[in-house]
Amino acid sequence: MHGYEPGEIEPTTELLLAHKHPEDREHVAEAIARSENQGEPFSSRHRFIDTHGVEHSVMVVADQVLDDQGHPIGTAGFYIDLSDTIADAGQEAVGRRLPEIVETRAVIEQAKGVLMRMYRITSAQAFSVLTWRSQETNVKLRDLAEQLITELPTLPPPEPATVSQFDHILLTLHERIPAKDLQA
Repeated sequence: MHGYEPGEIEPTTELLLAHKHPEDREHVAEAIARSENQGEPFSSRHRFIDTHGVEHSVMVVADQVLDDQGHPIGTAGFYIDLSDTIADAGQEAVGRRLPEIVETRAVIEQAKGVLMRMYRITSAQAFSVLTWRSQETNVKLRDLAEQLITELPTLPPPEPATVSQFDHILLTLHERIPAKDLQA
């Protein structure tokens, strides 16, 4: 699993620790020390980097091996590579949350568009307005955006001349798109 051929190296604690992910190395070293000093079985969930530079998330379960006099001479156990399991769980979680994230983002973008038009501000400025109101009122930004979109129909309709001008813009947009931006 670490990338060595059988018999290529002599496994040592130092070599194993050298492969541990830097953020997990101390935790694993402490668990090994407890196992050695207190005779406890060893178990850990951590990451290591194999000889090819690939990161693995693993669970290790091991116990001491004793000689005939009961003195510890090593450990025996197994590694379980959790990398695919963790990646699959992450993908599944994203898959479950993605529709909610898209829906949340959509209503925020709609609210930003309304603010941009009403106040003639940029997208970033509109987002700042929503963020400010969210922080000021201690209400989630998404909830504020949703409520703004819900209440939008309560505004009076635009003047017929404004709607007519908008109609013209909408129906002739294609005529003003620069040629380089047109897609086949």
